[in-house]
Amino acid sequence: MAESESKAAALGAAAGISRVAACIEYRGSAYRGWQLQQPGVASVQGAVEKALSRVANHPVQTSCAGRTDAGVHASCQIIHFDTTAIRSSENWFLGTNANLPSDISLSWARAMPMDFHARFSAMARRYRYVIYNDRVRPAHLAHEVTWNYRPLDLERMQAAAEVLVGEHDFTSFRAIACQAKSPVKKVHHLRLVRFGRFIVLDIRANAFLHHMVRNIAGTLMQIGCGERPVEWTRDILHARDRRSGGLTAPAFGLYLVDVTYPERFVLPQRYIGPHFLAPLNELDD
Repeated sequence: MAESESKAAALGAAAGISRVAACIEYRGSAYRGWQLQQPGVASVQGAVEKALSRVANHPVQTSCAGRTDAGVHASCQIIHFDTTAIRSSENWFLGTNANLPSDISLSWARAMPMDFHARFSAMARRYRYVIYNDRVRPAHLAHEVTWNYRPLDLERMQAAAEVLVGEHDFTSFRAIACQAKSPVKKVHHLRLVRFGRFIVLDIRANAFLHHMVRNIAGTLMQIGCGERPVEWTRDILHARDRRSGGLTAPAFGLYLVDVTYPERFVLPQRYIGPHFLAPLNELDD
């Protein structure tokens, strides 16, 4: 931690301010993303801060691990906030959930040291992209999975995905408007598994670029249906040009499912979501 952050932490503790970390899960379909928007525009952050502020009895501002886009979901979005309120973990859990809409839940809350930061302390993030692969359009989970009616070859998709594992320049898989300082990211794993009619893409990396997972998913689906060769992923990666890349997959199938922090913070652990895939154990670390 930087010297300025150390001083800020000391001042916060002296002023009776405590830091709380919490895990939020949500269905993003009704929101314009995580980040707070202008008045009248629904955001997950806005709903969460409103609920927390009621429990704290003072305005609460949150920081998150990953600012998910409109329509994107989370089963494990980590946040932190500072408060002068004295509340137990159970108070935060019960009180916040009582004030949240039905498509957002707080899974747990815990007091943390002042040097914990939901975004900057994170070592890795993990997403899952869920594809419903069937000829018939699903009536259920319509805004929580991505439907692809064409038969997808899982072996082709996995073979194409292998080239993306490791540290690479992911310029070809970033949105044109992405504001990240560097396109170089390290992908720890990228695995696909079929579970009934679901195909789950599971990816973990030190950080992600804007639309990176959705662009990877779109590319792999084009390869899986035979529209493009397996080698296309390597060609796209080496081109370092978004215009050479595949389609951007819809937001509906994307979930933030886990965030990794240094062990000293001792955050509670839950099974990897999304919850309608709870029997799926093949991808759990």
